[in-house]
Amino acid sequence: MYLSARDSIVLNFNPFVAFIPDPKSEYNDQLTRATNMTVSAIRFLKTLRAGLLEPEVFHLNPAKSDTDTFKRLIRFVPSSLSWYGAYLVNAYPLDMSQYFRLFNSTRLPKPIRDELFTNEKARHLLVLRKGHFYVFDVLDQDGNIVGASEIQAHLKYILSDSSPAPEFPLAYLTTENRDVWAELRQKLASGGNEESLRKVDSAVFCLCLDDFPIKDLVHLSHNMLHGDGANRWFDKSFNLIIAKDGTAAIHFEHAWGDGVAVLRFLNEVFKDSTQAPAVTPQSQPARTDSSVAVQKLNFKLNDALKTGISTAKEKFDATVKTLTVDLIQFQRGGKEFLKKQKLSPDSVAQLAFQMAFLRQYGQTVATYESCSTAAFKHGRTETIRPASIFTKRCSQAFVREPSKHSAGELQQMMTECSTYHSQLTKEAAMGQGFDRHLFALRYLAAAKGIALPELYLDPAYGQINHNILSTSTLNSPVVNIGGFAPVVPDGFGIGYAVHDNWIGCNVSSYPGRNAREFLQCVEKALEDIFDAIEGKCIKT
Repeated sequence: MYLSARDSIVLNFNPFVAFIPDPKSEYNDQLTRATNMTVSAIRFLKTLRAGLLEPEVFHLNPAKSDTDTFKRLIRFVPSSLSWYGAYLVNAYPLDMSQYFRLFNSTRLPKPIRDELFTNEKARHLLVLRKGHFYVFDVLDQDGNIVGASEIQAHLKYILSDSSPAPEFPLAYLTTENRDVWAELRQKLASGGNEESLRKVDSAVFCLCLDDFPIKDLVHLSHNMLHGDGANRWFDKSFNLIIAKDGTAAIHFEHAWGDGVAVLRFLNEVFKDSTQAPAVTPQSQPARTDSSVAVQKLNFKLNDALKTGISTAKEKFDATVKTLTVDLIQFQRGGKEFLKKQKLSPDSVAQLAFQMAFLRQYGQTVATYESCSTAAFKHGRTETIRPASIFTKRCSQAFVREPSKHSAGELQQMMTECSTYHSQLTKEAAMGQGFDRHLFALRYLAAAKGIALPELYLDPAYGQINHNILSTSTLNSPVVNIGGFAPVVPDGFGIGYAVHDNWIGCNVSSYPGRNAREFLQCVEKALEDIFDAIEGKCIKT
């Protein structure tokens, strides 16, 4: 689905997730944090490749299975039976087959369908700054991590490079339509840049050092979602972006994997870089000749490539100009309060989106929520369809006729929404959704050259797959904010998280939809929901 799409991967597919700052403020210095996060990322790579990464497990009953005692016991059970022991206490090991693509990987543009490329032998890091490309080894010949003070010295050397930004920044090509980029990449490779491109593709990951601080959360979203286009290699499995003030985020390509793998990586990197930092703000970089160790990649560009870059930049600039991002932090309560009311926190957030859209536009529309199917081998995602007859009835009661319903009736409707949403979530996670099933049948029909079955030509099928509300949640105490662009021109991209005591929501839109106004309606919806729970009257 991802690899065959021909649209630009920027905004259409790649999301971002931002870290909270390092709790020790002096460690947010750009060089310090870049060094620490790079070392922690390589430590994660080493742990993963040694087969020592603790398995990702979905605990249905954490009190029983997410305990040291259970972990100790299960270690002694042969692996052929250990899953059975986990199953008995409702703990489901999750598929981790995506993880190997985190490192040394890139999506290569090809005509018709892109390819994923991985070269685990490569030992170098790719660093982007001001649109320039640098590489240096972060693993030695024996596979050990290069000394942190050396990595620090090399990054310091890159940060002190005073060359002006290139006139034709190559990275813009990764923002192009995939067929256009595939053709240009062919020209780039045949024009004497094959080796430099291989270095970019095979690098452990891409570290982007930005030369400015982050002003606020809206600026953070724009910068980490798309930036100015010159200082990211959008095809890389992920870009670790670190701004001048140490604000850090992961921007990732979506074909190779999903949020679950990225979130695990993000959590581990944050924990390791803050609890066991490789360098301190007082650390001195190693006395080493970085001008020898660090290689600056130079690309030979002919007129066709220069024109290609200029065209890509024009398109990119024009597109990102049309994107609006806004956010709210609702402070009245979160997970703890809602669970006490026996309401699913996710169902409440989704109900608020339905109420908000109904208030703003007077209708109910196709809504998408992603759900991981990693409980299955090679599982990716399934769709939860949060817009239902229950949310529609409940939204209409709140938005159109609040005075006709008592708080008790509204509470009853919310409970129905919660029960149904929980059922949909469980079905999706257990492979009982319908979206991926229908996608697979459609794909098989095309692959076998069979005429497309009538169902797929039905306007209703078209409408349910035109997801005006596209939503996704990632929960972690170390995530500051996450986001993505709308998946259709007249849609909203809604990244949200229900924290213990507050609810965060980051919304994007294109002209024709108004993210700010939608968020005001979401805020009103959440206020009304909390009022109804507390037995108060709902104001129209």
